[in-house]
Amino acid sequence: MANHVSESLPELTFQYQCSLPPLPVPSLESSLSKYLDAVHPFASEKELQATVNIVKKFQDGVGKELHQKLLQRAKTKKNWLEEWWLDTVYLEGRIPSQLNVNFGGPAPYLEHCWPPAEGVYLQRASVITWHTLQYWNLLRTERLAPQKSGKNPLDMHQFRMLFCTCKVPGVKKDTIYNYFKTEREGPCPSHLVIMCRGRIFTFDALSEFLITSIHPSIHPLSIPTYSELGSLFVISLDETKPYCTAENYTNMTLEALTGNPTIRWGDKSYNSLVFSDGTFGSNCDHAPYDAMVLVSFCWYLDNQLKATDGKWKGSDAVRSMPLPEELVFTVDEKTRSDINNAKQQYLESTQDLQIVCHAFTAFGKTAIKQKKLHPDTFVQLAMQLAYYRMHKKPGSCYETAMTRRFYHGRTETMRPCTQEALNWCKAMMDPTCNNGKRKAMLLAFSKHNILMAEAQDGKGFDRHLLGLYLIAKEEGLPTPELFLDPLYTKSGGGGNFVLSSSLLGYTTVLGAVAPMVHHGYGFFYRIRDDRIVVSLSAWKSCYETDAASLFTNFCSALHEMLHLAITSQL
Repeated sequence: MANHVSESLPELTFQYQCSLPPLPVPSLESSLSKYLDAVHPFASEKELQATVNIVKKFQDGVGKELHQKLLQRAKTKKNWLEEWWLDTVYLEGRIPSQLNVNFGGPAPYLEHCWPPAEGVYLQRASVITWHTLQYWNLLRTERLAPQKSGKNPLDMHQFRMLFCTCKVPGVKKDTIYNYFKTEREGPCPSHLVIMCRGRIFTFDALSEFLITSIHPSIHPLSIPTYSELGSLFVISLDETKPYCTAENYTNMTLEALTGNPTIRWGDKSYNSLVFSDGTFGSNCDHAPYDAMVLVSFCWYLDNQLKATDGKWKGSDAVRSMPLPEELVFTVDEKTRSDINNAKQQYLESTQDLQIVCHAFTAFGKTAIKQKKLHPDTFVQLAMQLAYYRMHKKPGSCYETAMTRRFYHGRTETMRPCTQEALNWCKAMMDPTCNNGKRKAMLLAFSKHNILMAEAQDGKGFDRHLLGLYLIAKEEGLPTPELFLDPLYTKSGGGGNFVLSSSLLGYTTVLGAVAPMVHHGYGFFYRIRDDRIVVSLSAWKSCYETDAASLFTNFCSALHEMLHLAITSQL
């Protein structure tokens, strides 16, 4: 087997793109049936019956017509959703994207080889930038292994958007500009931009002055070495030393998401944040790609640093190269005033965001899997119980389901607040329910796992309903009653989920987003063998919510669930 692998040609990063299947359109009957199941936990009998009537009317009437038009669109586009999703969710919104759209988080290096320290930020920035350029080079040369689910290749298109990409604001709609190309496709931008204390510098990472190879295992591109990058950073930062510190995960996440706006470009696809205490973070525009791209990239960086104990192992020679260029903008007083107003608006809004990052260390993936339970479902149900216990009502919840099995697939909505989950939460809160809690929990697990598998297989319903809504809008038709029904919004439809959640994988990478609604929470988490690390956000101005209290209830729920899992009868 080893000989066979070594003799076979390596898989190219983007080689499976053309062979991926198109994004399917679920049947109308299936989507509407799943929608009715999803609104059930939030409805009284009277409200549910009214919604059933609305759905039946839609299915027999305008919905059938809209569905046929959507099927026609799917025949002409390999991904019928792609353009709509980008426009509707990211580019047409007129709210400030820096806090409401972007995601950010701390780099995991402080957990091992790079704890906070004074006087090391330049050296560490040079090392991490060198590894970043290697990752860019892997994409350029298509030597980054394509990701797979089992034996099935996953869409890698979003990885093209990590570098050389920026969103440009417009009056009514923004635009994504992507200049990345593989080596086979031609040249693409290779410059880096340094922002510090409001000043901007740039230099080219592939200078014609640096023609020699820097490492025998690396494709012979003229990428600067660690020492050369360090000298370029010294020149750029000599008068603009970073002044932010981030002592712990909560502070680092808060700084990455809401920190100084003069050291990041809100519309840029990737910002690496360097703090004066030698710690790092990132802030990224969500429009070009989903978090799994950044997680994969940061996981790569973390593994590279672990392999070298965070130290540079190459040459310390410094070759002659062009100096960094400072970019100086000439603006009039109105532009200066607009910039100051935007900065003030941003700083005021960031003061309203509460972020809590904590690790639950009593157990993790290993203990959960020993009970033959899915770790992600375990966390999601614990979140449901925590919210229900705290707010005395079910919490409409969005969980990211990946649809990258399909051409240019991004995400589908998986709704964890099922009727089975609600029944279990009620049982857990009922002191008279002594024997049914474990059974109710297992039913909730089963329902969640089925819905997640269906969503990942292109059989969810939220994106389908969005397509039907947008068909009606494009055709100039009145908004169908289904989308005006109070239960549609109450259950989370139209981007109104109280809990906005996502698993960031089983890696060391953590991040955060702002809540989807004012009375809601952002809930990002990563699951390790021995712990579950959570990043929670809420708006301070909402008296109903508190991220710290939700985390406390979440921890209690985890303990209760593990107890249920090891007890045959309660």
